[in-house]
Amino acid sequence: MFFGTRAAFTLALLSTANAVHAELLAPVKAMIDAAIATGDADKVGTVLELARVTNPQEAEQIDAIAADFRASQAEVAKAEAEREKQEIRNAGLFDNWSGEGQIGAFRSTGNSSNVGLTAGLKLQRKGIDWRHKLTALADYQRTNGVTTREQFLLAYEPNYQLSDRLFAYALGQYERDRFQGFSSRVSASGGLGYRVIETEDMELSVKAGPAYRKTSFVGGGSTSSIAALASLDYQWDVTDTVKLTQDASAFIQSGNSTYLSATGIEASLGGGLSARVAYAVEHDTDPPAGAIKTDTLTRFTLIYGF
Repeated sequence: MFFGTRAAFTLALLSTANAVHAELLAPVKAMIDAAIATGDADKVGTVLELARVTNPQEAEQIDAIAADFRASQAEVAKAEAEREKQEIRNAGLFDNWSGEGQIGAFRSTGNSSNVGLTAGLKLQRKGIDWRHKLTALADYQRTNGVTTREQFLLAYEPNYQLSDRLFAYALGQYERDRFQGFSSRVSASGGLGYRVIETEDMELSVKAGPAYRKTSFVGGGSTSSIAALASLDYQWDVTDTVKLTQDASAFIQSGNSTYLSATGIEASLGGGLSARVAYAVEHDTDPPAGAIKTDTLTRFTLIYGF
């Protein structure tokens, strides 16, 4: 529907120019009009270039048509951008969310050495100034009726755009990992972030700020402390079907600091499905007694994007 409106709008804007340039040969004019009707800038550019080559005496008029077409395209793009902004403004609370769900298997080394199941959900909502991210991840294993791994993570991060690349963020995060020695670890942070790279096939953002962490231990007792958070998110669309991701974060504090890294390779299978292999490392500088400092986890998952 929008394609037909776009073509009609473009032709309307060029009608006056076509009248001025009516002295062009009819076949040439018909060819140019047909290209313009498609709204395809590359196709129009090719046709206009051919028209210049075959009609050098009309080069000035053809250049004027090209200028008119560029102006009309700019008007159409402006109208489309405003329409999209208005749709975002009118969207309800549960509209404009996108994301992915994943389920698969993992193999771990460190505090536990086994295989098990993993499931996760990532949601994102982009507004004009606001972005919201919601992440949930669970790894669970039972062997001979005994739970051998139980790790859960839930995080919510809103951020507000301050400029084209600079943003302010807030983060609330809950973790549970009995085999790492804590029954719950709650983190809250806020600060500034910057999108270092934002192109069609590559994105890199970094953020940092103060944080508060409260840890409740499996054996009883809890601690709370002020920390500093630094993190990066990287995504590279290597090809149309292969994607590389790298997420890393550090909670730095007196006592037990935590460093996390997750590297993933994802291949599209078509129909919204992808396969991913990811390798995650978590290092605690001073874990509870009985827990080792470094955990690794390799996940093999099937992902459905929506």
